[in-house]
Amino acid sequence: MAMGASGGARRPFFRRRKTCPFSGDNAPKIDYKDTKLLQRYISERGKIVPARISAVSNLKQRELAIAIKRSRFLGLLPYVLK
Repeated sequence: MAMGASGGARRPFFRRRKTCPFSGDNAPKIDYKDTKLLQRYISERGKIVPARISAVSNLKQRELAIAIKRSRFLGLLPYVLK
């Protein structure tokens, strides 16, 4: 007896909803001079990590990208990692 779509079929795993690390109380401020914070949102190849992976909200992802690009322009962060 097979379970239908509305039957008792269970999902293989439950994916917990991620929350934005920059919203809420005690959230760190996005600043282009804070290279230690920005480094966490750059891949090992030097690319900006997408919001769906880093769980950053759309508004904060834009701010983060601008801060990373500004920091790169000023020479605080590298464009490409070798």
